[in-house]
Amino acid sequence: SVLLLLIAVSRKTKVVEKVVEKPVEKIVEVEKPVEKIVEVEKVVEVEKVIEKVVEVESKLATAPTDSAMQLLSIMQQEARLIDFLKEDLTSFSDEEVGAAARVIHTGGQKVLADYVTLAHIRNEDEETRITVAEGFNPQEIRLTGNVTGNAPFNGTLVHKGWKATDMNLPKLAENYDASVIAPAEVEL
Repeated sequence: SVLLLLIAVSRKTKVVEKVVEKPVEKIVEVEKPVEKIVEVEKVVEVEKVIEKVVEVESKLATAPTDSAMQLLSIMQQEARLIDFLKEDLTSFSDEEVGAAARVIHTGGQKVLADYVTLAHIRNEDEETRITVAEGFNPQEIRLTGNVTGNAPFNGTLVHKGWKATDMNLPKLAENYDASVIAPAEVEL
């Protein structure tokens, strides 16, 4: 009877097979190219530079200043030029500045007429086309605008320029201090 029971039980039991997929980790080795590091010792020679200060005589001449200071002094005496230039004009009207400019202009013209002979550098009319030849004197002609290339240059004469052809200033006394443009004045 136990045997019949086992057969009966075994017939009623169902065997269920279940397939379970289990992920398996798989280690994959990948070959990486290996860089070879090569150490190279590089020797760099360094020169030691020693600077030596060499004094060179300047080719530029220093102009004597006595005549320039003397001319400023005369312009102050005759035209009150320094007083005008040092004055703060913001508080004056245009009419007052114009009146002062007339005094300076008249006195300045007298100084130039008495002591300096001037001539134009260029004699052509202003605003005319001129040619500046190769080898021009850059002290006498200033090129402005789009200056490219080499002379000859063609352009418009904007200003004729001025050149002192003669200066006839009074002789200075032996111990005269030309740096005194205008002495202080004290009225007694």
